[in-house]
Amino acid sequence: MKTYIKGEKKVLNAWAFYDWANSVYALVISSSIFPLFYGALFRLEDKKSASFFGIDTPSESIISYVTAIGFLIIAFISPLLSGVADYLGNKKFFLKLFCFVGSISCMMLYFFDLGNLYTSLFFYMMALIGFWGSLVFYNSYLPDIAFPEQQDAVSAKGYSLGYIGSVILLIINLTMVMKSELFGFDGPMQAMKFSFILVGIWWLGFSQISYRLLPNFRNSKRISAQAFFSGFRELKRIFKELKQYPVLKGYLGAFFVYSMAVQTVMIIAAYFGEKEVQWEDDDQRQMGLIVSILLIQLIAVVGAILTSKLSKRIGNINALIVINAAWIFICICAYFVVKPVEFYIVAAMVGLVMGGIQSLSRSTYSKLLPETTDTTSFFSFYDVTEKIGIVIGMLIYGGIAQITGKMQNAILFLVVFFAIGIILLIKTRKKEAIS
Repeated sequence: MKTYIKGEKKVLNAWAFYDWANSVYALVISSSIFPLFYGALFRLEDKKSASFFGIDTPSESIISYVTAIGFLIIAFISPLLSGVADYLGNKKFFLKLFCFVGSISCMMLYFFDLGNLYTSLFFYMMALIGFWGSLVFYNSYLPDIAFPEQQDAVSAKGYSLGYIGSVILLIINLTMVMKSELFGFDGPMQAMKFSFILVGIWWLGFSQISYRLLPNFRNSKRISAQAFFSGFRELKRIFKELKQYPVLKGYLGAFFVYSMAVQTVMIIAAYFGEKEVQWEDDDQRQMGLIVSILLIQLIAVVGAILTSKLSKRIGNINALIVINAAWIFICICAYFVVKPVEFYIVAAMVGLVMGGIQSLSRSTYSKLLPETTDTTSFFSFYDVTEKIGIVIGMLIYGGIAQITGKMQNAILFLVVFFAIGIILLIKTRKKEAIS
């Protein structure tokens, strides 16, 4: 095993660079090019639905259900594998494994078609599992390689590298799609499919730089049933401990409810814009959706800064109440979206609150934690809570869209979760005042 020095700059840079490698999945596959491709695939075959396990299901509901299944798997295997990785010290092995699964699955999306829908959706789901699964082990490296006073800066550096790298590849892919003939492609659809291969190559290739310098803590221990289920035992222990911390417990309940709505909106935003907005033609649809995704990304940075200032002025819980109220307004506006300009306005509003609510939610949780050295277990519980929330949110969204036949109805229903979130946050604020 290679020796390393905790806090060493080259190791910290190597860790941050994995964000450069894997963030292309989040932007290209999850948020922009793939939703465009998925919607175009149904339009080209003049379909709005497909048979999904014997039931005629709208296209947006199918992708919602598969996404929910993927996150359910992640919620189950994350504590399982993190317990094993901590015991054996082989985080790098699991990081490599999920990266390989995710990147290869991205490449296999090149063959995505409605004729082999189940196989195609399987690779979509495996790409999702690969991305989120690798993040479990990637994030867990941070306290091992960086001192507490370094962690904020290194984490921010990773975020910045991820944003820059993913935007670079998205611009390359957008150029290929808009000028497909110049690149020798048989139309925009083939260019989109090739972009999935580029995502896989980018992710797998650049991650090798991180692997070279990230330490491997592997030891001579052998796997046992005790180690195998240690992650679940930790989650159970944290769940019991929450009774001792009513403010933290109340906040987690509020987070669970409003987070399922936030994450659902973020995941389906591009699918909503692709299908429900009245674009003039496919070129406007392609350009408009990608511009809106970039708009969200840019404004999210500003939103995070403004949210930070707001929380300093009125407090974290009060700031979260304000942001949840803003989300209610956005969902109501989204219900009436028809024209592209309306979609851009709503996208800008989403960007303004998206970055803020994510960063403030995590920092609020961190501030409410009791005095303990076992922060890893508490954050593992936080992550699993978020993933289960996504599962419920996506299932509800897909079900309402399928039953009513309109995505706007599903968006409007999310208002209920934000409203409940506000009520629970107000109760948490009262508990905080009493304590």
